[in-house]
Amino acid sequence: MKKDNAELISYHCIIHQTVLCSTLSDEYAEVMKTMMKMINFLRASSSCQHRMLREFLREVDANSDDLLLHNNVRWLSKGRVLERFWSIRREVAAFLEELESQKAFNFTVFLNDKKNMDIVAFLADIMSHLNGLNLQLQGKNNSICELMTSVRSFQRKLQVFKEDLQGDYTHFPKVKEQVQGHGDVSSFVDFVDKLIENFSKRFDSFSIGEQLTLFIQNPFLITDVRAFSNDVTHHFKWANAGPLQMQMVDLQADVALKEQFGRTDSATFWLQMVSETAFPDLKKVALFILTMFGSTYSCEAAFSTMNIIKTKYRSKLTDEHLHMCMRMALTSFKPRFKMLAGQAKAQFSH
Repeated sequence: MKKDNAELISYHCIIHQTVLCSTLSDEYAEVMKTMMKMINFLRASSSCQHRMLREFLREVDANSDDLLLHNNVRWLSKGRVLERFWSIRREVAAFLEELESQKAFNFTVFLNDKKNMDIVAFLADIMSHLNGLNLQLQGKNNSICELMTSVRSFQRKLQVFKEDLQGDYTHFPKVKEQVQGHGDVSSFVDFVDKLIENFSKRFDSFSIGEQLTLFIQNPFLITDVRAFSNDVTHHFKWANAGPLQMQMVDLQADVALKEQFGRTDSATFWLQMVSETAFPDLKKVALFILTMFGSTYSCEAAFSTMNIIKTKYRSKLTDEHLHMCMRMALTSFKPRFKMLAGQAKAQFSH
């Protein structure tokens, strides 16, 4: 595509980049690996043992009656697995002590190690924050500007998290419960520092800057039209700074448009309310930005839908029928069933 259009703006999937920023290493990866082995041992190694675990958790009136399994394909499951384990960690430790096997003994030793449990508490807290970011980035109707706003906000939150680890652990309740003011959290601060560095490397030089993001989300807040036009002409070589500046001044002076902007979302405002005749350059820039895909979420969602439709039990499903089923499953249009049913004609014999 770049051969046909050398000025094409390319970038990596924003959701995938945030996941790459959060990759575990060293002792954190080892602790997570051991946690997954322990949970698989309790849940998947024996159906009898799994039933015993569930019955034990019910008998002791634990907060949950089972552990969750981790799935490498789904990033969110890491945080949820740790959240569930942390809520019943004492009951799980008691159950392991009752089992007469070497594996159970090794996992008991792991759970009784304070340093390991400190790391588990920290991972449960930090991954809950990362999961929150991941959920914000998902969805079909998020523009690249909205995605980058969430990422920029999280980058600022990381600075707050770093200061919080050196203070009262407001955003790390599990760490606060575990260390009780007597633990060494310097490695946790280093972990957050590494997150800050990773996010900075991947997103600080992102092509869509703050001026263009502000232009899409609220053009009436732009105060420096010259800086805005410079940002536009830097990314879109076809744009002309003079008309852009004059059209922006006219747009911000239009009281009716400003009132309409307050009553609708930014995409609808640029697509339906801004006149192409009065603001041709501004609208063209808005269309270029709004049609950028910020992530591969839609592709992944479509692929998951296809896997649900095309199961091993539908081996005779043709490509044409699969295509029709996919269109029906993925379209945002809702058929007017009553009108269609009213137009249907019954057979003459009926």
